[in-house]
Amino acid sequence: MTNSMRHTILLMLTALIVASASHAATPGDNLEVEGRLGYSLGAAAPMGIPASIRKLNSFELTPNILVGIDVRLPLRSCWGIQSGLHLENKGMNVAITTKGYHMAMVKGGEELEGVYTGRVEQQTKAWMLTLPLMASCDLASQWRLRAGPYASFLLSREFSGNVADGYLRKDNPTGQKIEMGHAMDERATYDFSDQMRRWQAGVAVGVDWLLTSRLALSADLSWGLTGLMHSSFKTVEQTLYPIYGTLSLAYRIK
Repeated sequence: MTNSMRHTILLMLTALIVASASHAATPGDNLEVEGRLGYSLGAAAPMGIPASIRKLNSFELTPNILVGIDVRLPLRSCWGIQSGLHLENKGMNVAITTKGYHMAMVKGGEELEGVYTGRVEQQTKAWMLTLPLMASCDLASQWRLRAGPYASFLLSREFSGNVADGYLRKDNPTGQKIEMGHAMDERATYDFSDQMRRWQAGVAVGVDWLLTSRLALSADLSWGLTGLMHSSFKTVEQTLYPIYGTLSLAYRIK
């Protein structure tokens, strides 16, 4: 875990402890507990589409499920502080067409690196435990806004794919040309799963629509700030940021 990650998590836990301590005299009945079930849609994407990515050919929905428990401590006026623990899956299956895109791959047991032009199929999947810490504000009897940081620990991770219908210029843009065909035995593959960060952090905003006194419909947007891959990983030339929207149902248990 990096120092920045430790610092982020420490700040989140400290804020929660301070808030709880300052309201130690608040009756336990004021503490709200709710279960949450949701579905996420998004991608790990660079900030701005680089010129080397020419076309998005397909984007396949994956089962990005969120299951969790949240605890909210009401504060003064409309304010509150909310945390919890979420088990969630974030993934994407995409196919793009590139031109002059820096990549590393394996073909016929040979490791290759250089500038690739052609089709790339990418599979990304990660199961993680996420700890959010959010400030909340009740705007009216039926609406609640939430915002704050989060930290995630990846339990499993996958970042792999294949390249086809194109060619690689080995080492540099004028290097040896290596053709990639359409058939499976003519393609090259890659797997950078081990280069994904185990610890990730970001910010999230959300809104709850209180359908009843116990049931709420929620919409959230999370934006990873640390990047999907380790900072030392330079094979993929752009930093990829996990950006996901989540729709969920929350049921108040207490």
